[in-house]
Amino acid sequence: MAAEAVRYAGDRVAAGLRRALRQGPEAGLGAYLDLRRTVILDGGFRVGCPVLAVAVEEPEAPGGDGGAEGAGERPAALEAAAEAFDTWQSLLASSLREYGTPPEQAGQLAVLIVSAVEGAVAVCRAQRSTAALDAVGPQLKALVGAATNPAPEKGSDT
Repeated sequence: MAAEAVRYAGDRVAAGLRRALRQGPEAGLGAYLDLRRTVILDGGFRVGCPVLAVAVEEPEAPGGDGGAEGAGERPAALEAAAEAFDTWQSLLASSLREYGTPPEQAGQLAVLIVSAVEGAVAVCRAQRSTAALDAVGPQLKALVGAATNPAPEKGSDT
């Protein structure tokens, strides 16, 4: 049941990212930040990201030993969380590459974006403030802006 909830949450974020990334990586980042801010504020700082929650509060695998590294299989909910993070990073990296970011840098920047935003969500919940997102957002936007080229104009020969 937890795995389905994580997949659902992950798919909703991915769908929103796909829509926003049609306008480029800066728009995708902005939508991702807005979504996280809305969830935090609407939940009164008690709700964050279910994908992140599973990742940090790893459920025990059936017949497992509590999740010791290398012991047994990864629980389904944790696998679903890993897949969600991978999907979000892949979508962001693809958009960054489309806008001129070299492939290795695009992958690294996508990991940084997801890690920074999800980490900021945890800090926001603990501090009961959006200050962490307020600080992280502009820095990530600056990095994305520096790593990308403007969208090519329609009908131009360049």
